[in-house]
Formats: sequence, C-alpha cells, structure tokens
Amino acid sequence: MENSHVIEVEHLVKKFGRVTAVNDVSFWVESGEVFGFLGPNGAGKTTTINVLCTLLTPTSGKATVNGFDTARQKDQVRQSIGLVFQDPSLDDRLTALQNLNFHASIYNVPADVRKKRMEELLKMVELWERRNHEVRTFSGGMKRRLELARGLLHYPKILFLDEPTLGLDPQTRNSLWEYILDRRKQEGMTIFLTTHYMDEAAYADRIAVIDYGQIIALDSPEALKGSVGKDIINLKTDDDEKAAEEIKTTYHVDVKRDADGITFEVANGAEFIPGFVNNFKTNILSINLHRPTLDDVFLKLTGRQIRDGEAGGTDIMKDQMRAMGRSRMRH
Repeated sequence: MENSHVIEVEHLVKKFGRVTAVNDVSFWVESGEVFGFLGPNGAGKTTTINVLCTLLTPTSGKATVNGFDTARQKDQVRQSIGLVFQDPSLDDRLTALQNLNFHASIYNVPADVRKKRMEELLKMVELWERRNHEVRTFSGGMKRRLELARGLLHYPKILFLDEPTLGLDPQTRNSLWEYILDRRKQEGMTIFLTTHYMDEAAYADRIAVIDYGQIIALDSPEALKGSVGKDIINLKTDDDEKAAEEIKTTYHVDVKRDADGITFEVANGAEFIPGFVNNFKTNILSINLHRPTLDDVFLKLTGRQIRDGEAGGTDIMKDQMRAMGRSRMRH
C-alpha cells in the first residue's frame, strides 16, 4: 500500500548551542491535509518548519518531505514546497510583478505559463491593479497577500505557512484564508501551518500543540477541545443559594458559586439550555454558555495562556535560528 504521508518526522532534535529548540519531535502529515503547529513564540514551531524547508539541518533525527530527506536531498525538497515566511522576505525595491518573475525563474516555471499564472495569482489576491508598483508602497496586508501569491506561484505540492497572518487585521486574515483553502481544494495541496492564533489553528484538520520544543498533544481541533471537559454554564438568579441547591438536586452536578453567579458543567450545553430554562423554578436573570476552546486546551495542557509564553528567554532561540538560516541560504 502506497504511503500517503507527505511529511514524516522521526525523533527530530535541533539545538543552538546549549538551547534545545526542538526536543525529540515525531509526527507525520497526510497528503492534502491542513496540519497545524500551535504554540507560543519560541516554542519550536519556526525551528521545525525551517528544518522541513531545508533552511536548518537537524542536530539528530530525520525528516522527509514529499519522500525526500531534508538534510541530503535539499534541492528536491525545495522544488516540492512553497513557503510564506514569518518575517517579510520580499524585495521592496522591486514591483509586485518583478518579485513574482524572479521567484518563477528560480523555480523554473516555464515562460509560456509564467505570465498567465502571475496574472491569475495577483488577481486572486487582489493586487493586479498594483502589479507595477514597488512593494515598499504596499501596506502590511498587501505585502502578506503578495507573499502568499509568490508561495503559490510554482504550484507547490506542500505549502508551508509560518505565522502567515501575524499582525494583520481580522478581515485581511479571513480573506487570506479564503485564498489558501480554495487553492487547497483546487490543487489538493498539503498545508503546514504554524500559528499562535487560536481561530487560525481551527482551520487545521489536525493540530500538534508544541511547547518548549516538545509536542504535548496531537489531534483534531474538536477532539482536543473535547478533551478539556464539558460545556460550562454560567447562571445569575435572584436567589443564587436557592438556585444552586435546585441544580444539585435536579441534575446531580457540581455547582460553584462566586461573585459572577453560579457555574456548572454539562454535556451538549446548547441542547441542555432550552429545557433547563423552561423547567427551572428559580427566577433566572442571565445565562451564558462557554464551550471549550483551543485556549482552554492550551491552558489545561500547560497551566498557562498561550500569550504568556510569547516573550522571554526563548527569543534567543529564534535569533540564533534566523542567523543560521540566513547563513545557509547564502551557501
């Protein structure tokens, strides 16, 4: 039976001096899948993606992309992938068309299809009217869209997106994802995503939660959220003491009371609430439903919010990785 894993990572370790950026990581990605790496800045996401894209060589372990070893078959890997970097990588003194044309020549996109493909992509990302403008005149969102068009220009089998919408407004982020998912549908492309945006991670078919260089959970978004617990109901009444006792007696659940009212957990909260409201004897002032989110998943797994890990000592890891990546690009 043919192996459908387009990416395979086995016991991957990457160290920068005394800092272990990626610590014995193993996973695989199916062909055509949207696979997400979720974690705070400095967790090892970018280091892993740079190993997979041949910008870094593993300290130990092995990674293959499209069947090619990332350490020994770099040219074949690079021909298989598109990459939208976390940091800007466009030449802002060139026009949008010139940036794409340069990229097309590097990837040997045939001249007879290059012009048509560049026009299609620039129209797709709504930059065709600005095709002859220098990139330095573009907004951050326009540059991000152009980077995406460039990453798609040679029709890669696998598209790597490293924090693709970092710093963009929600409307631009949503538009970019419409483009990305449409391309996946049209081309059957595999998408490997790193992000610390929870709503963005939800686009993935499966998510690997990474923290301090290790994968601490890997499953579908719904399965990860389901592992956190049941839905949470928050209730305010005109007699919270009486209401709490009624809930305990009727539904046999644990009830918590604090200044914000009454809190308890149930399965399928959206279906539970209508019957609860109709039958509850104590007068209800307000009722809210909180369903587990990926924020809750990360909090349960790590004991902290994902934003708590976005700055600090791990930034040196990123600086070292970028410096080494630039060095390898020159060679």
